[in-house]
Amino acid sequence: MTNPGGGDAADSAVATQLRKGVLEYCVLALLRDGPRYGVELLQELGRFPTLATSQGTIYPLLSRLRRAGLADTFLRDSASGPSRRYYTLTDAGRAALQEFAVLWPAFRETVDHVLDPGENP
Repeated sequence: MTNPGGGDAADSAVATQLRKGVLEYCVLALLRDGPRYGVELLQELGRFPTLATSQGTIYPLLSRLRRAGLADTFLRDSASGPSRRYYTLTDAGRAALQEFAVLWPAFRETVDHVLDPGENP
């Protein structure tokens, strides 16, 4: 998909702003099923072009999640090099993810209605 200004829509300024708004909740969702380390999170997000991001974005985001009490960390030995820092979801992180999951459908539906004038009530 391309944007009107040329280039890939996933790389546009609008896509970047949208990604910033939801990326932390997507990371929390990826942590829901168990611990993950940074590169693993980058690879998983990279499976979805609209969510693909860089180390320069993911590591500061993970630090913010930890400082906010939404994620915790621990070190685990790695067979292929130095120990890896793994991130886990805290109870507060689960609560934040649940709140987002409850609010997201109505938010998405509202934006869809605003964007499509024929859909406005």
